[in-house]
Amino acid sequence: MPLTTTYWLEHAWLDPTVEPGVALETADGRITSVRTGVETPPPGAEVLRGLTIPGLANAHSHAFHRALRGTVQVGSGTFWTWRDTMYKVAQRLTPDSYFALARAVYAEMALAGITSVGEFHYLHHAPGGTPYADPNAMGEALIAAAAEAGIRITLLDTAYLSSGFGAPPEHHQLRFTDGTADAWAERASALKERDGVRIGAAIHSVRAVPADQLATVADWARRREAPLHVHLSEQTAENDACLAAHGLTPTQLLAEHGVLGSRTTGVHNTHLTPGDVALIGSSSTGTCMCPTTERDLADGIGPAVDLQRAGSPLSLGSDSHAVVDILEEARAMELNERLRTHIRGHWTAAALLRAATADGHAALGRQEAGELTPGALADFTTIALDSVRTAGPAPRLAAETAVFAASAADVRHTVVGGRHVVRDGVHRSVPDVPRALADSIAALRG
Repeated sequence: MPLTTTYWLEHAWLDPTVEPGVALETADGRITSVRTGVETPPPGAEVLRGLTIPGLANAHSHAFHRALRGTVQVGSGTFWTWRDTMYKVAQRLTPDSYFALARAVYAEMALAGITSVGEFHYLHHAPGGTPYADPNAMGEALIAAAAEAGIRITLLDTAYLSSGFGAPPEHHQLRFTDGTADAWAERASALKERDGVRIGAAIHSVRAVPADQLATVADWARRREAPLHVHLSEQTAENDACLAAHGLTPTQLLAEHGVLGSRTTGVHNTHLTPGDVALIGSSSTGTCMCPTTERDLADGIGPAVDLQRAGSPLSLGSDSHAVVDILEEARAMELNERLRTHIRGHWTAAALLRAATADGHAALGRQEAGELTPGALADFTTIALDSVRTAGPAPRLAAETAVFAASAADVRHTVVGGRHVVRDGVHRSVPDVPRALADSIAALRG
């Protein structure tokens, strides 16, 4: 018999409205029924006080970047000086130390209400580029870490072949490269999906995958109906170099080689021409905005409003993990637009929550997640409405309170597959997440 659990939600976001008193039944990891107007908890129900929303999707993560927090915020610099520091950390990781770090990072995500992560994974081999005995040892470490932390993972195995438009990889990049897209595809094909795990693909960038090999990666993902992600126009230097090499913008180059499409997500999409926006939108290519990282690295503000209007679904990611807080990413996307345009109210709270939930999960190949509806995965999170940040507003404004005032610290419960991963703010399998983070990061210090 499947395990059946009834949850009573004090308030629930049933897109686009907030409803009080919702009884939600789960069985075998899925939601089986949703009843509104249930004023008191049914006998034996799990009581979730606060606002319950679908589990948050972190559509863009580099788990090992969590070890950079604090360090790269010292002094000044650019994206490129930040990258030099990132390379040094990458050189120290082993499958065992990566597992320990990622387990702690994914547990931090669960504490922040994240139930699924898209891991943009390019740290494949040993220092110097020698494959491990298991060529996917690093990817398997990430998969195991997500399982122990209790969240779902879409491993976006990343092709990274060049230091820039066909130039050979630099020393620090040898860990990232398989040499050719065909060799990448052979290694990536050995990764297997399993419960809670999807295998997708990524093109690191038009810098890192030569133009004549872009289609190989895109075709691999297309044959498997797998998500395909790509860093796109994060830096103006990338645009300038692409124009010099090919006479095309990065978006035009991707379009020419069949990379754009409804299962593709461009990450950042910051420095785009109007023609680029039209290409992305007309192909239904998604856009993953990572506002905290984009402002931390002084990248700029991408045209999210124009992209969505053109037909590009929006999702959100914590990327470099300067903070792990998808509510903050949603808020920042709106507030960035206000700063840029001097106009308020580009998205409703419901639209921002949709980007943080259903559209984020869809970008990770999980169309069955992100809604509190029968048949959906029983993945949801509860945000306190009585903290110093959230107390006061009327319950009918709970969605606005969550998006514009709450933070990851207000997450009270996280449920994945109908089971508590976080209960009352405590991770059930990694009870001391701060210690796990501190220990795993300390082990990487040179």
